[in-house]
Amino acid sequence: MRLPTGALQGPEFDDARAREGRHEREKRVVKSGPQEAYFEGRTQRTLRNPIGCVGTGLHTGARVSVTLHPAESDSGIRFLRYDRPGTRPLQARFDQVCDTTMCTTLGEPGGIMVSTVEHLMASLAICEIDNVLVEVSGPELPIMDGSAEPFVFLIECAGVIEQDRPRRRIEVLKQVTVSAHGKCAQLEPAEGFEVDCEIQFDHPLIDSQAMRVRFCADDFKTEIARARTFGFAERVEELWSRGLALGGSLKNAIVVSQDRVLNEEGLRFPDEFVRHKVLDSIGDLYLAGGQLIGRFTGRCAGHTMHNKLLRALFADPSAWQMVDAFGPIELDLPARRAAGA
Repeated sequence: MRLPTGALQGPEFDDARAREGRHEREKRVVKSGPQEAYFEGRTQRTLRNPIGCVGTGLHTGARVSVTLHPAESDSGIRFLRYDRPGTRPLQARFDQVCDTTMCTTLGEPGGIMVSTVEHLMASLAICEIDNVLVEVSGPELPIMDGSAEPFVFLIECAGVIEQDRPRRRIEVLKQVTVSAHGKCAQLEPAEGFEVDCEIQFDHPLIDSQAMRVRFCADDFKTEIARARTFGFAERVEELWSRGLALGGSLKNAIVVSQDRVLNEEGLRFPDEFVRHKVLDSIGDLYLAGGQLIGRFTGRCAGHTMHNKLLRALFADPSAWQMVDAFGPIELDLPARRAAGA
């Protein structure tokens, strides 16, 4: 039987409700990556060769093809709907996000849109790709196996080349926080890129899980990229009625019933649920327009909170600065306004 999944949303607790007894079952993993590598004077990177794949959209259920193309320096990550001739590419930026219902969608409501971009964005962040043109044949990227691992595999098969421009990063200069309904997302200064996520679900197989990681590309490929999206079997009919999860199945998501994981192969990690939240955070935050230098903390946060956090960061010119291997990049006022649009 085909079982669509609720992807990233479910019956989440607020902090007060979940605090009792959670620490006994909390799983916190701390990884220390070589942060000095994060600050090497590396130039921008793109793919050596084009590469593509075909798959199914998680929410639309439509068959879709996607091709990743090398792109010139300073062009960034762009999405092009080649099924809609004459349209301009969408820049992969936080200010181009038009919807965060169950996934992250770029574009304009009623116009050209590309949804479920977060897993590919996470793959590009993990592989440290700055410039790429993503051609897609429909309104949603393929979900693949529900993780970022297939996209990482594609990038590695295509190969990566260094370009002639220094890599730009966004340094967080002061704490920025957004919160609502027991959920919280925060950025604060740090020496590298760190992610600290905690999830709380009213479900015995998930309960409370937490994970804290520091950026290390090799570790992220093996310990984060493989974590799959997840959902709840009892929400299938509700999601169908909303036109969501039409392409979901046990082949592209973890599906849990009241007392067990329905996937025959089980979990890839005991704490795969929170690892996937880390993955989503990495993908959504890469919509800053470059890799962040700072610590992200998410408590029951999702796509909506991630996007609100980036908008809050860039709305305050004193909270961030653009840097490269040579130090801060002085942007004139129009450029700063464009970066924080």
